[in-house]
Amino acid sequence: MREDGETNDSFEDMVRSIAEEVGRSVERLAAQVDVDEFAGAVGVDPERARDWVETAGRWLRTRAENLGDEMATRGGWTASGPAEAHSPGGSHEGRSEDPLRAAHPGALDLPTEEQGRALAALESGRWIVEPGSDALASRGDGPGPSDGLGLFRELLVRDWITTDGEVTLVGHRALSRWLDAADR
Repeated sequence: MREDGETNDSFEDMVRSIAEEVGRSVERLAAQVDVDEFAGAVGVDPERARDWVETAGRWLRTRAENLGDEMATRGGWTASGPAEAHSPGGSHEGRSEDPLRAAHPGALDLPTEEQGRALAALESGRWIVEPGSDALASRGDGPGPSDGLGLFRELLVRDWITTDGEVTLVGHRALSRWLDAADR
C-alpha cells in the first residue's frame, strides 16, 4: 500500500483509465482527418479511405486499451511502478522485468482464425495485396477479408508476409501451426 492509502487496484484503474483516454484521443484524431483531401492526394475512393481511417482508429484504440489492461494486470507492477523480477526461488537476478514485453506481436504467435484464413488465402492466391494500397483484397470469386487494411498490418508486423503480400518462411510456419492447431 502507498502512503496516501491507495492500493495496487487504484494503480491498475489509473493505467486502464490512461489507456482508455489514449483510445478516445485516437478516435477523436481520426474523426478530424479530412478523408476527402487524403483520398484525393492518394488517388483512392473517398468511401474506401473513410473505411481505412475508421478501421485504423478502431485498431489503435483497441490496442491502446489492451495494452492498458496488460500493463495493469501484470504481476510485476506495484503501485509505484514496475517491480524487480525475481526467480521462483526468491533470488534476485539483477534485472527488472520488461512490462511491455508482451505488448508487441511476435513472429512465433499462433495465428488467430482470421489471420490463419488470410495466410491460407494469400498462399493460394485467392487474396492479394491490393495494388497501390496496404490492404488485402479478394482476387476473383469468393469472400474477401472483413478488414483488409488491419489484417494486412497484423500479418506484416509479425513478418508473416512481405509488403507485396508474399507469405514469408515465418508465415508458412505460422500457417502450419494454425493448421496443426485446427486438427486437434
